[in-house]
Parts: sequence; C-alpha cells; structure tokens
Amino acid sequence: MKSYDWIVVGGGITGAALSYELAKKGFAVLLLEKYSTLKGATRYSYASLPYWSGTTDLTNQLFQEGKQHHHYLSEELQTDTQFRELDLLLTIATEYDPEKIATNFSKCNIVPRLISVEEACEMEPLLNKQAIAGAFAVTHGHVSPEAITLGYCQAFIRLGGQIEILEVTGLVKTGNNDLHHYPKRITGVYTTDKTYHAANVVICAGGISRHFLKSAGIPTRVYFTHAEMLETPPVEVQLNTLVIPAVEKRLNSEAVTSTIELEQMWDEPGHEFVPFSLDAGAIQFKNGSIRIGQISRVLTDPQAKVDPIQSETAMRVEIGKILPALENLPATWHHCLVAYSADDLPLIGAIPNLEGIHIFSGFSSPFALVPPLAKRFANYVAGENDEIIPQLSPSRFL
Repeated sequence: MKSYDWIVVGGGITGAALSYELAKKGFAVLLLEKYSTLKGATRYSYASLPYWSGTTDLTNQLFQEGKQHHHYLSEELQTDTQFRELDLLLTIATEYDPEKIATNFSKCNIVPRLISVEEACEMEPLLNKQAIAGAFAVTHGHVSPEAITLGYCQAFIRLGGQIEILEVTGLVKTGNNDLHHYPKRITGVYTTDKTYHAANVVICAGGISRHFLKSAGIPTRVYFTHAEMLETPPVEVQLNTLVIPAVEKRLNSEAVTSTIELEQMWDEPGHEFVPFSLDAGAIQFKNGSIRIGQISRVLTDPQAKVDPIQSETAMRVEIGKILPALENLPATWHHCLVAYSADDLPLIGAIPNLEGIHIFSGFSSPFALVPPLAKRFANYVAGENDEIIPQLSPSRFL
C-alpha cells in the first residue's frame, strides 16, 4: 500500500491551501475530505480579507503577506479567485457612542475612518439611516470561497496530489508513551473505506478539529461556534459595500469561552456557556447572491441541533433594521462549525508529546491568513527557517 509524506484531513480552504503548498515542496500528499461538494465554514463564509485589522507586528506582517498573495494568487492557481477590494462599513448601533467605539479600532494597522450617517448612506444607499449613529469605513478585500478553494484543489492535482472523498474515522497509532518503549506516534488514518499510512498527518478540519482529536485521546485548545447564516440566490438588489456591525458580539463570546477554566466542560456535550450572539451583516458576491448573517452559538456538542425557523426569523428581523431591502429576500438557512482559539491566532504545527500529528486550524480570518501561513508551514516542514510558525505552535498553550 502506498505511503504518503503527508495526509491532510479536511478539504476546506485550510486543507486545500496546505495540500497545494506541501505538494509544491515535493512532498507526496493525500487530501481526504468527507464531502464531494464544498460545505462547512469555507462554503458559508463571507470570505472577507481584513488587511487593515492587524494590531501587532505579527498580525500586521501576516495580513500584509496575505494581501500580496491575493494579488497574484489567481495567476498562480490558474483560476479566478474573484479577488477584489471594496468598502467595508462597520455600522454603529444607535445605543453606542461613536467616539467611544472608535477606541476599539485605534490600534489597527489602518484605522477605519469615522463617518456620519449621511456619508454612510451615500456609500450604501440600502442602509436605514434611522438605525445607525454613524459608521466606520475602510477598504477591505474579498474573494469567492468556492472559487479559491477549488483553485487550490485543481492546482494541487496538477502537481500530482491525490484527493479522496472519504470520511476519516480515526488515527492509526503505534507504540506508547512509556519511556521504555517507542514513543507513541500517529502513522496514518482510518477511513470508512480503508486505512492510509503517512509519515505525517495534519488536521485541517476547522470546527470539528477539537472533537476529532479528542476522540483520539489528543487534547488541544481549539474551540468552535455553531454559526448560522442566510444565503439568497442571485438577486437584483444591489449592495455596494460589505456591512457588518462595529461591535461584534461574537468576538466577546469567543474570548470568554476559550479560558482554561472551561476546558474540561468543552469535552462534555450539553453546555452552552453564553447566550447566542447575532451580528447583523451582509455581503453580495459577484454572481449577485447575498450572504446574510450571523448567529453564533457556543454549544459544546458539535452535533447539537438548533431551530432553523427561529434562527432565520431572528436574522431577518435584525438585518431588516439595518438593510430593510434584504429582510424579505428569498434565502436558504445554513449552519456550520467555525473554529477559533484562545488568543485569536491559529494553531499551527506539531501537537506536543506525540509524533507524526499536526494541526492547522483556529483561524480568525482564514481567507486572509491561510495563504501566507500555508506557504510558511510547507517551507518550515521542508527544513527552511521560519520565525513565525514556531510562535503559532499549539505548545504555546501548555
């Protein structure tokens, strides 16, 4: 049976980009994905590129590298990723003081400019001027999540990479952690069809990464929310900008639910640590379809059921306040898991105390950060020096 240098588990933007970059370095790579059509957080993303939002030397550098990548990625992948730049409006709800909210953005690499209600409505005529106290405006990047992921997969196959549509059900382990025996090592994966062997396995499974690794007895501090959004078919309504709230409640939920004190509870189904958050925003894609969101629920069971009718009603009511023209558009409700970490930075690299197993997950802005970090990770495991990848190791939480 063929043995690979790398098995990549998960075919969303993280797995697709990483498979391609590993194959570019000459590794024999197998990408395993459960679904034949794109699903999950990649499929239902806004796919925004917030280059402006870095607040540290590290995040500024990575966002700028991401921006450079997207300017040439369509050419490199031989596909149109639908990369573009557009205006982002961060709307300020009437209960907030715009000047106080401005301090939230004061450390950003590019500080969004505070604009009046009138200026915001000039930039986005669909806005309800009664619902906002102003907005922040900044130039923002955007791609098609489907197009860029497919582009990475096709480029990966051209390099000789192999993709199999199979569900990974477990990890192949050898040895044990007793000092008198060989160290425990992951040497492959089990799937619903067969067993595959590799020198290295990397988990790029987004929101299911924690649950999957825990089922194999491997703890890691990556978490997930249940995210819900609405997607319209192509419509005649024209949205000129990307609209999201200046105060995103989801971010606070992530911060308070990724503490070490809650770690044990994360591995018990049935917990909901905080009430769900609803951040009313919308983006129109090049094909005319609009994605409207988003509800985020911190539920510890990845299989937890939510009420789609109740959720859809809530999202329609909230988006109707900000962008009334969108409230009653035909749309389909979607649900997925979204990964996040305890410090807003992804977990990248070897999982401590166990050989042969790596993680590439927990991205807060995957479409901006995955392209440069996939390239850096591939270079790093090929033996090149890199000052950033070690900083993102999951061992930083030990």
